[in-house]
Amino acid sequence: MSTPFPAATILGYPRIGRDRELKRALESFWAGRSSAAELRASAAELRAGTRARLGELGLSGAGVPLDFHYYDQMLSIVATFGAVPERFAHLLDAEGKLSLEGYFTVARGKGELAPLEMTKWFDSNYHYLVPEIGPDTPLRYVDSHVVDYLREAVAAAEQGGAGQGEAGGTSAPRPVLVGPVTFLALSKAADCAPGFDPLTRLEELVEQYAALLADLAGAGAQWVQLDEPALVADFADIDRARLVEAAASAYAKLADAASRPRIIVATPYGTARAALPALAATGVEGFALDLVRGEVPGEDDLAALAGRTVLAGVVSGRNIWRTNLEEALAKLEQVRAGVGPQANVVVSTSTSLQHVPYDVDRETQLDPELRSWLAFADQKVAEVGVLARALSEGRDAVAAEFAADAAARASRAAHPGVNRPEVRAAVAAVVPADRERESFEERDAAQRERLALPLLPTTTIGSFPQTTQIRKARAAHRKGELTDAQYEDAMRAEVASVVALQEELGIDVLVHGEPERNDMVQYFAELLDGFTATQHGWVQSYGSRCTRPSILWGDVSRPAPMTVEWAKYAQSLTDKPVKGMLTGPVTILAWCFVRDDIPLGQTADQVGLALRQEIVDLEEAGIAVIQVDEPALRELLPLEVKDQAEYLEWSVGSFKLSTSGVRPDTQIHTHLCYSEFNVVIGAIDALDADVTSIEAARSRMEILPAVGEHGYERGIGPGVYDIHSPRVPSVEEQVELLRSAAAAVNPRQLWVNPDCGLKTRGYEETKAALDNMVAAALQVRAEIESR
Repeated sequence: MSTPFPAATILGYPRIGRDRELKRALESFWAGRSSAAELRASAAELRAGTRARLGELGLSGAGVPLDFHYYDQMLSIVATFGAVPERFAHLLDAEGKLSLEGYFTVARGKGELAPLEMTKWFDSNYHYLVPEIGPDTPLRYVDSHVVDYLREAVAAAEQGGAGQGEAGGTSAPRPVLVGPVTFLALSKAADCAPGFDPLTRLEELVEQYAALLADLAGAGAQWVQLDEPALVADFADIDRARLVEAAASAYAKLADAASRPRIIVATPYGTARAALPALAATGVEGFALDLVRGEVPGEDDLAALAGRTVLAGVVSGRNIWRTNLEEALAKLEQVRAGVGPQANVVVSTSTSLQHVPYDVDRETQLDPELRSWLAFADQKVAEVGVLARALSEGRDAVAAEFAADAAARASRAAHPGVNRPEVRAAVAAVVPADRERESFEERDAAQRERLALPLLPTTTIGSFPQTTQIRKARAAHRKGELTDAQYEDAMRAEVASVVALQEELGIDVLVHGEPERNDMVQYFAELLDGFTATQHGWVQSYGSRCTRPSILWGDVSRPAPMTVEWAKYAQSLTDKPVKGMLTGPVTILAWCFVRDDIPLGQTADQVGLALRQEIVDLEEAGIAVIQVDEPALRELLPLEVKDQAEYLEWSVGSFKLSTSGVRPDTQIHTHLCYSEFNVVIGAIDALDADVTSIEAARSRMEILPAVGEHGYERGIGPGVYDIHSPRVPSVEEQVELLRSAAAAVNPRQLWVNPDCGLKTRGYEETKAALDNMVAAALQVRAEIESR
């Protein structure tokens, strides 16, 4: 007899470790300091710790998600089915399986082997690896690691006497996998088959999923969660109706499989809409609905779920604010009324909690009042439990928890920093002229005269490697072991070294290297009013890369200049132009946990006005080139087309508000990375930056035809090498990419730069890659000038 699904669950949990244990284990393995066996042992310890913690927080059995990945959830599906591009085929063993070393080579590249492309997971700040699928790409169930993790969990539960279900057998945790439709929808055509449609291989892939589900059932799984967020999004190249049809076909076949766990189809990040009735017509037993970003389904759709298990995602997996328990309970009651008494309504998070830190109780240095407004992953698990009790026993059973929530909400609304009249008045006073500059023709002529740069000018995106010495100095300064003056001296020495290195390499437009910055957003958050930072609020960005988003909790203003003295110092060391470096308003919002009590556009303009003051000060200090990075512009784009125009209006507007206070001869750069830019090429044009640098190396200049077709006329710097991989691209490789770029757009528009900042790289590889980049630029420059 099957155990009923528990009353409370989450769609996923952070996997990096409370103190980034997975990061350290991975990097030790990559550096050769530990073995594959030691890495596996560390990972097993992390999985055991997660299961124990979720048990302590009240989750049990299938309510516990099993969602561990060494690097990325999409890469794990690639490994499960041996779906590697031809260039990695030699890494597969006789059974078609990747070793751990091979798995990481596909993720990170090695030597001349370029890794899989990387881009953002829907509208989050998590990066996933993009599978490359052609007509002959292997799609065979060859790797049973997820089954092994399940057996590990079941064995641990049996040994510890925990996890007993009502039927007397062990109630296993719930394996969580990317579903087959989303896997193929997010894949790209393999290089060997341009134009190939990966979705045409859905039927083959579903057969392999069925084999995997049979093994999971044999290992004790009663439920499995298949994530299908592709069903809530509009894709430029895939019709929504086709995705719905594909999902209906796939899940009808999986539901008919002879041996399988019960299936939950999860549609996080939005509203499933048309997909829900189609999926309800299959034999799938469960549905996980995002009721935070998405809407509560209509009466007919809810009625179609009668008799099913419905995971109602009323606790946000994306932000760190306490859940409004009253509003969440109202949604739950609406769902329960709509699906009827035969359905099992389970309280859940809207998405995986991989997007939030572990535990707010560890943030002992936060102001206690502010801390009372927050809920990290562990607190969200507790909220799910409170709401489950409220739904089953009535609100009075958890009256104290509801009262505490109401008190925290009132405290937040009354705080003087949350609503500052002078900041609101400044935003209200903005007029359209504040968002406009002179024509590009006028600016271009003035900048060419002032800067006198060569064809194909070279630059970098901003940061240089953050060495152990830099991190030690920052830690010593934070602990009071270095005075302010000593710390500034150490950072100035690093700036001088970085400037000297760039001059030695022959780079045309220099940067100061940003040694004083802990993070491209946190640095500014610590200098602007309305923000606070955390000690332990780490979340995974990709692989072993973790970020610590700041919290934007109040109205924003700039009490003092933030970057001016560093830029002035760097410029004093060289006759070449040095870029002033700022992070743009949209990216600051995207990479913080941003307030949810006023419209995002209003907050963006508050940040934009603060940055505008900084940019004017940089110009007055003699800085001729100022870069305002907006790598998250595409990231926040709403997943449905109907919502995109409004977003692009305020996001582009806030950038232009930041950058439109300068003279024509001051050159404004921006940078965007790891997104499908062809989707927002019109918005990129509307930013009106003089030069835009973009990620392009992993996709091998894939965006440039769209740039050319759009008629984009300003400067463009497509990245010629991928900084997210440790490999050093050769001169020849970068020459090939530059030639491709010069064939797609006017060479007079082209800049030469890496894909992104160099903070995470080491100096040895950085010097080698930049040396090759400059050599490639010189070679292609000579070729063009000789025509």
